[in-house]
Amino acid sequence: MKRNTNKVLNMKYKKDAFAYGLGFYKLFWIFFIGSFFGAIVETIWCAFMQHRLEIRWGLIYGPFNPIYGFGAVIMTVCLNKLSFLRDLWIFLICMFVGASFEYICSLFQEVVFNAVSWDYSVIDSNFSGRTSILFAFFWGVLGLVWVKDTYPRLSRLIGRIPKNIGIFLTWILFVYMVFNMGISSMAVWRQGQRANGIEANSAITRFLDENYTDDFLKVMYPNMVFVK
Repeated sequence: MKRNTNKVLNMKYKKDAFAYGLGFYKLFWIFFIGSFFGAIVETIWCAFMQHRLEIRWGLIYGPFNPIYGFGAVIMTVCLNKLSFLRDLWIFLICMFVGASFEYICSLFQEVVFNAVSWDYSVIDSNFSGRTSILFAFFWGVLGLVWVKDTYPRLSRLIGRIPKNIGIFLTWILFVYMVFNMGISSMAVWRQGQRANGIEANSAITRFLDENYTDDFLKVMYPNMVFVK
């Protein structure tokens, strides 16, 4: 009887803990942490492979790349209930999910902003230059490590944040990320307009021209090119 009572109390404690399950709070922190570490790892990878240091962030303010953040969220949601599968199956699913996500992100950027930030056309077995078998393999490895090791550890770590502090920090960081993503998107959108010779015709476009110049954005997004 005592053992059952302790089990019920433990379950109640877990549900009362911060970011229990896969709700908004847990997924936001997964997105936030994934965006941060993704930007850092890609910057280090670029420095190691290309022997030069350049910014590989996706946002203007701070080392964050939302592609990695959304990728971590998608992997978590899709594969959280499939961690019991054999490693090979998890690897193959992550290959497909990751490559599909990368393809969709590239297509979205081209359709919405008329720009591309990566082109794998020179790599064998690429798909319209948006992704490739090689990078699908990398997604598979990252996904497998994420599902089997990283996410369980990270989930426990997030759950240890005091509830009141966690809720407060989440909303502060949420507002910050929404602003950061919004202003970054607007700056790139306006840069595309300038590339097409469209003059500033409002207070917003003039503000963007004054504060987010082409030279500044070239430093922030060194590999981004606009599609004619």
